[in-house]
Amino acid sequence: MGVPAVLSALADENRRRILAKLKEGRISSGELAQAVGMTPQALSYHLKKLKEAGLIYETRQKNFIFYELDLTVLDEAILWLDELRGGADREAETAVYSRAAGAAAGPGAGAGGAALSP
Repeated sequence: MGVPAVLSALADENRRRILAKLKEGRISSGELAQAVGMTPQALSYHLKKLKEAGLIYETRQKNFIFYELDLTVLDEAILWLDELRGGADREAETAVYSRAAGAAAGPGAGAGGAALSP
């Protein structure tokens, strides 16, 4: 598990459709296959990838297998993406830049940034 496995799992549209359906709640593999329009074999392949990434888990009840979301692993991927983007430092930098731009325009500045004289 980890960021590479999560990103790889999310890269496939079929797996994203499966996750979207699982967002609605626990579902059996047969119902899931019908809901996303996949053969049981194709669904099995994608579910395996999602389980390897830690994005879903399965529970067995008698002869049925049910699947549910487990999105806690997304936190690590989100943190990595946030760091790649610039994270909290970027937000602070943007706030400072916005305040500096507002101060440079001066009081009474119009939309173009030029000060209006009375």
